[in-house]
Amino acid sequence: MAKITSRLKPIALAVLLLLPAVTVSAQQQSKRKPPTTRPVATAPGAPSAPRPVATTPSPRAAACHGGVSFDKFLADLKQRAMSEGVSQRTLAAAAPYLVYDQGIVNRDRGQRVFGQIFTQFAGRMAAAYRMQHGQKRIQTYAAAFARAEKEYGVPPAVIAAFWGLESDFGANMGKLPTLPSLVSLAYDCRRSEMFENETVAALKIIERGDLSPDEMIGSWAGELGQTQFLPTHYFNYAVDYDGDGHRNLLRSAPDVIGSTANYIATGLKWRRGEPWLQEIRVPPNLPWDQTDLSTKHPRSKWAAWGVTYPDGRPLPNDNLPTSVLLPMGRTGPAFLAYENFAAYTEWNNSLIYATTAGYLATRIAGAPPMRQPAQPVAQLQFSEMKELQQLLARAGFNVGKIDGVLGQQTRIAVKTMQQKYGIPADSWPTAELLARMRGPGAQAHPAGTVMPRAR
Repeated sequence: MAKITSRLKPIALAVLLLLPAVTVSAQQQSKRKPPTTRPVATAPGAPSAPRPVATTPSPRAAACHGGVSFDKFLADLKQRAMSEGVSQRTLAAAAPYLVYDQGIVNRDRGQRVFGQIFTQFAGRMAAAYRMQHGQKRIQTYAAAFARAEKEYGVPPAVIAAFWGLESDFGANMGKLPTLPSLVSLAYDCRRSEMFENETVAALKIIERGDLSPDEMIGSWAGELGQTQFLPTHYFNYAVDYDGDGHRNLLRSAPDVIGSTANYIATGLKWRRGEPWLQEIRVPPNLPWDQTDLSTKHPRSKWAAWGVTYPDGRPLPNDNLPTSVLLPMGRTGPAFLAYENFAAYTEWNNSLIYATTAGYLATRIAGAPPMRQPAQPVAQLQFSEMKELQQLLARAGFNVGKIDGVLGQQTRIAVKTMQQKYGIPADSWPTAELLARMRGPGAQAHPAGTVMPRAR
């Protein structure tokens, strides 16, 4: 689930082929038998996407498009695609899949975010079997990994960790046709512009000859391939590493390896030769308000404050900038997060996912398992977390959606209030902080104090 960027180059407008638009529901789509003919020949062994059938799109979906119908919206989107180099032939091939699916829109609006604490999520997603499979893939495709590291500077373990987390090395790429998902989310108003760009990018992938419309099968949100690229990333960063003239991220392991390295290096600005995440041990008197990703210090400064490696060895006495990351507060696991860790938070802005991906990469590269907390880390119940978010919002913070999940916006607000109340400011919400904010006068800030807006 990578973060989207789009660089679309306008090309002279061609004659628009107005193909008829139809719509589809998820339930109907799953029950319909495949057609006797397909729009584009499929490579042997490739999956075939089912043909959709018509239904009526939700009237509310068109509000952000001036109330136009899905048919008119789709005609305009096709015109844009043609202005950017997509041919009539590609539009004709894609036409059976450019349909509206209300089921996809409902799923997007109801999607859940990461609600587990870090040790639970990492314990499941960075399990030993996934580390071992990543190491085995590095051995099996040693030449492709070596080439990718030489060309892009991205270590094999970093690529393999994303590969394992996103699809279990190609075993779970999703089973839904991509184009209906993209065009449905483009017509919906929640992230319309983003998915308009993604739809056009998908058509460009077809135009370039990398995939046919019926080969485009992936996740419900339109992500494709073994490292789950959005189409803009696929179009901009996919490379042909197996030399067959196509960029196939569904079936070619070398293409997956090279393309993922290109995206990490070029799109996410990976710094060649530098670390990304290392487990550490923190002392009980660390200046907790200096922790979290928003603050960086040289390793020498952290060392002077008593931070060591887990086995007690001292940190290097150098000026390499890094942050101390405490995903579960001062009594949970602790890490040094380097400049390259930004690539993980750009790939997926969930701190739990990003930290897990970085940790799994260190395990694949040979690091030992992280130390488990000496005692269970106390955490707020779901209802208490929602209440704390509500209190933080009333106090003037932007914590995003009140959803009971500890996101980065909530972490920043928690840290600020911890500083106000003299609680160790480790960004971890506690029962003590909740009690303080429930108390009389908790929302009254000192005169002249400007409460920061969390980002």
